[in-house]
Amino acid sequence: MINALNQPLTFSGILWLCVSIMGYVVALWVNKKCNGHPVAHPIVFTAAFVSLGLYLSNTSVVEYQQAASLLHWLLGPVTVALAWPIYRQWQRLKHYGWRLFVSIGFGGVIAPITAWFTLFVLDAPMALQMTMLAKSITTPLAMEASAHIGGIPALAAVFVISTGIVGAIVATGVFSVFNVWERQAQGIALGTVAHAVGTAKSIHMGEDVAAMATLGLCVNGIFTALALPVVFSIFV
Repeated sequence: MINALNQPLTFSGILWLCVSIMGYVVALWVNKKCNGHPVAHPIVFTAAFVSLGLYLSNTSVVEYQQAASLLHWLLGPVTVALAWPIYRQWQRLKHYGWRLFVSIGFGGVIAPITAWFTLFVLDAPMALQMTMLAKSITTPLAMEASAHIGGIPALAAVFVISTGIVGAIVATGVFSVFNVWERQAQGIALGTVAHAVGTAKSIHMGEDVAAMATLGLCVNGIFTALALPVVFSIFV
């Protein structure tokens, strides 16, 4: 992704960058008109908008990724920038201390294990089962971790994106059903289970929620990426 800065910006690259940005701007407008309804989540609309463009222009996903590589590279700085809410809410994070890490640990274990168990019961291929274990962390970490445990990196990216979108859409409803009104708990849940997409949603819910979500995203991502290969090497 860093090589994106060294590649010349072609007409195709500019075109798909504009399509992606325009799709997101329109998606924000649609979401606002729908009063922020979860089904009208901006990422869902943007993905559909870009997919339609790829279909109509007969452009493959690989070609799109190469053309819009600058967007992929920007994921790095954007992820680093998420440290700002943590810095702003540092005193509150210190107040909760070890409780936050215990909560993130439970969420980081339960979410992938339940998904893996479902595939295990359905007798899915082992590679698919291993890939599912990395579904709740950010895409780069998930692809790398799944490769080390016999999973499928490309499929891991699909699981991660699907998990994030579904998590962001259903989060409000789940919080309502289970009476989870504590803002810190909502943030930890979004960041731990729905990774970057959930964290993006939390930013619109308030800086305190975003700080918790960012912490959940970072801690769970690092923990899972380090733990999965170690566990795999012990039991396989």
